[in-house]
Amino acid sequence: MTEFLAGDDATAPEELADVLEVVRALAADTVIDADQLEKLREAKASERGGFADRIVWTGNR
Repeated sequence: MTEFLAGDDATAPEELADVLEVVRALAADTVIDADQLEKLREAKASERGGFADRIVWTGNR
């Protein structure tokens, strides 16, 4: 995540792909496949809203 946030437009897609790979590996370790994870994400976004407004918490200041 740090590399993604510190990167520029040219490196952002590659760094974001790395983040996705980590999430998928974590999911696999908890016996949930990518399809199940996506369904959970969709359900939560539908119920609680997603991040379409691009509000990103960067920590307490």
